[in-house]
Amino acid sequence: MHRKIFKNANIFDGVHEDVFKDFSFAVDVETGKITEIAQEISPASDDEVIDVNHKFVAPGLINAHTHITSEPHVGKEKDKDIVETTVDSIQALHDFLKSGCTYVRQCGSKFGIDIPIKRLIVEGKIKKVPHMMAAGKAFTMTGGHGDYSNGGNVVDSPDEMRKKIREGLKAGADCIKIMASGGVMSPGDFMDEAQLTVEEMKVAVYEAHNKHKIVAAHAEGNPGIRNAIEAGVDSIDHGFYVDDEEIEMMKKQGTYIVPTIIAAASVTEKGKETLPKWEHQKMANAMEDGYRNIKNAFQKGVKIALGTDAGTPYNYFDMTTPKELEMMVERIGMSEFEAYRTSYNAAELMKINDDYGSIEEDKYADFIIIDDNPMKDIKAVQQTDKEVYVSGRKEF
Repeated sequence: MHRKIFKNANIFDGVHEDVFKDFSFAVDVETGKITEIAQEISPASDDEVIDVNHKFVAPGLINAHTHITSEPHVGKEKDKDIVETTVDSIQALHDFLKSGCTYVRQCGSKFGIDIPIKRLIVEGKIKKVPHMMAAGKAFTMTGGHGDYSNGGNVVDSPDEMRKKIREGLKAGADCIKIMASGGVMSPGDFMDEAQLTVEEMKVAVYEAHNKHKIVAAHAEGNPGIRNAIEAGVDSIDHGFYVDDEEIEMMKKQGTYIVPTIIAAASVTEKGKETLPKWEHQKMANAMEDGYRNIKNAFQKGVKIALGTDAGTPYNYFDMTTPKELEMMVERIGMSEFEAYRTSYNAAELMKINDDYGSIEEDKYADFIIIDDNPMKDIKAVQQTDKEVYVSGRKEF
């Protein structure tokens, strides 16, 4: 076995709050998995030894809500064809990886192009990108959130939902995204409007779970949040108006919240003069309620998974993931460890935690190397020149 041995590493493994100082770990070059973690590891003659020089090693971040086909640069939006959208999407993935994000879940893409992009990543034809869970197009109702050109699968009955979900899974979708409520960026609806019905969403959940796939629900207000929970989705994404009764339902069912705090803050804090008034106002009206309700859900034991809605206005791919961790600390009241733990929760939600999400033996060596201790200051993860490894291979 040819190994890479990383020595003199201060390891935050994502599982324990304590940092293991001046430890070593070995990676099997062929499999890309960690084979040993110890205070010292004696190298064989053919091992490559890398001195981390007492810097901090932490798990690669896992982002459970992204949109690589969207345009975060306000004023540059336009109707791109599939070729330009693909090129920009690959650049978005490069930016994610450089920021320290080593796995993303797509939550709806134009043209459904994340599915063929995922295939090309697996085949090794697209390099220097994170692992990706592809969703294809999101599922919405006629006139609902996400019903725009090349954007969504439009369904208006349980039978239509069943047909479209099966087509998406046949095409290669790794997960499913459904729209349970109105949203911020669609001009014709509001957060308190229910969209897909419980019956329609139950069909989506049944078909996805039957194929061992997970379902994310865009649900910002009620009754959309409640409907999605009743339908059995795996995650409530956004969840700004989640209430106490829904919190108990989510705890009982094991439903996650992916709050995407940075997406909301970016609209309210940067978009007042540049975004349409209706768009900015919808988010501004919900912002403080969102912070309070997500904090309440966290304190009462709902699992929070890391996700950013990257691709929405001013929500850029190259920093959105580490910035969300800072906001978990500052706006939701998490400790540094609790904030970083949302990345592992994302791995649990995505059902990839047997292989990803922490620095442990028999898991893939996806990690970052940074100068400062993220358990002392979560902003340490925002270092722009961090080293990023995927399967033990240095990418940046």
